[in-house]
Amino acid sequence: MQLWKPDRVYFEPEAKETELGRRVMAYCHEHRIEILETSSHNQIRNLPGKNEGEKYAAAKKSLVVGIKRSMKLEVCRPSADYQFSLMTNCPGHCEYCYLFTTQGRKPYVRIYANLEDLFETIDQYIEKRPDRPTLFEAASTGDPLGVEHITGTLRQTIEHFGQLSMGRLRVVTKFTNVDSLLDAAHNRHTTFRFSVNTPSVIQSFEHNVPGLTERIEAARKMAESGYPLGFIVAPIFLQGNWQQEYTTMLEEMATLLGKMREKPIGFELIQHRFTMNAKGIIETRFPKTQLDMNPETRSKKWGKYGRVKYVYPKAQAQEGKAYLEETIRKLFPRGRVKYFT
Repeated sequence: MQLWKPDRVYFEPEAKETELGRRVMAYCHEHRIEILETSSHNQIRNLPGKNEGEKYAAAKKSLVVGIKRSMKLEVCRPSADYQFSLMTNCPGHCEYCYLFTTQGRKPYVRIYANLEDLFETIDQYIEKRPDRPTLFEAASTGDPLGVEHITGTLRQTIEHFGQLSMGRLRVVTKFTNVDSLLDAAHNRHTTFRFSVNTPSVIQSFEHNVPGLTERIEAARKMAESGYPLGFIVAPIFLQGNWQQEYTTMLEEMATLLGKMREKPIGFELIQHRFTMNAKGIIETRFPKTQLDMNPETRSKKWGKYGRVKYVYPKAQAQEGKAYLEETIRKLFPRGRVKYFT
């Protein structure tokens, strides 16, 4: 799959003078990409397009290079202690994306240029609890590997954590351009997880991202380079012939990983959920979507900030959890399901 290339890049004034800003500017000149200025990402207007779908597509081909203002880190349960952002949003076009709830009105890809400020903040959070390692999630608000060929910031972050005795990094991705990370000085302090799903889900709902086989081959490369490995199976759709489809997916993963499947591997299982806000955005941007978003067949679950999510009924979710845990146990000798949510 070709690496993502934006059609236009917006720079906030302060970002242009940073190391990352100069790096992205050079990339733009090399690839003849339109360079624009904006006082703030909130001021971006008039993206090309006659309707919501066209404007969404244009936003997904727009990159904003900005400055991260707030350095307060949010709690990130159950995957880590805290989360931080190297970027927001993603070059992919997944119809079910959970970011539609919080970033739906601003779907452009945004990267943050003040990396040293972020590293200083991370170090300060670690100092607050010196008696135990602190886990940080780097991909809750976007997929940094999707823009790594432009930024190089994920490698910088991995190597920063490689030097920290009490800091641990967790990254999740659907992308596969991992070659620039294979020789990074990670010191096994970064757990790399790949988001996976069945071929039918990928074909139906995941656009502009690599397929399952490519993701597993990238995962094997990372494991062979010494990174602790994990997989996020998400979102899990408990409908149709789901048992057979997820079994076939896990069997293919085990085969492609080869001997690496015998390593300790973490599995995080996340059932499909949606908010009514996301449902409205999805149905506008993907009017032909086949996503099952009928709130009458789901149960309500209260999320952060009082948001209501719609998940599978308890009995249905428990069946899915039990089936997938048992299948993983059979195929991955040292696999561990960390949670099902």
